[in-house]
Amino acid sequence: MRVLLIEDETIIGDMIAMYLTDEDHKVERVENGRQGLDIIRVFNPEIIITDCILPDIDGIDVCKEIRDFSTVPIIMISMNTDIMNRVNALLAGADDYLCKPFSLKELEARMAAQMRRANHTYEPIQPLSPGKVDDIISIDKALRTISVDGKDVEMTFSEFEIMYLFNNNPGRVFSREELITYLRGSDTQVSERSIDVFVTKLRNKIEKDPKNPQMIKTVWGIGYKFAKA
Repeated sequence: MRVLLIEDETIIGDMIAMYLTDEDHKVERVENGRQGLDIIRVFNPEIIITDCILPDIDGIDVCKEIRDFSTVPIIMISMNTDIMNRVNALLAGADDYLCKPFSLKELEARMAAQMRRANHTYEPIQPLSPGKVDDIISIDKALRTISVDGKDVEMTFSEFEIMYLFNNNPGRVFSREELITYLRGSDTQVSERSIDVFVTKLRNKIEKDPKNPQMIKTVWGIGYKFAKA
């Protein structure tokens, strides 16, 4: 397995790299987020392990940038055990979150689990335009624009943020509570009903048949997921 390891702590990074190499994985290790982002398209990893705290940009921002162009599995490792940090990492695109200290055998087991889950959905990294969703929808984060069939669609702040989150995490089920936290943080008065309204408006703007949505799917009793075409 090709593993990209983004870890600036020398002892921990060396230990993980040596262990995984001994287990017959091909490991490419870098020490900051920008180096990791620069080498991804060259190394084409099958899985990425990144620390949450890095010397330049943090692991959460790394996840967000990777999710602009790839669904490669990402495992976040961190000393931070705070639940909101875990939630933010997962919402940013991480597939798993492992708190330090941890067993290297557990790390490898989690890697194997992610690869099993990704077996039918993993897309090798390609030089795609950032933000591309499918043949008819494209998203530009910098300009905060979304187009459908080449035509720009006006979005409110909340609608854009939800669509951007769905784009970065195709197939992942988000509860209404997670979407509220993503939009407004944990200390908010936004209701779950508001999320339903945002999703309804999104469907009206991007679905060919909003009453029979093919992209933004309802997961009954939980929330919503984006079914990538």
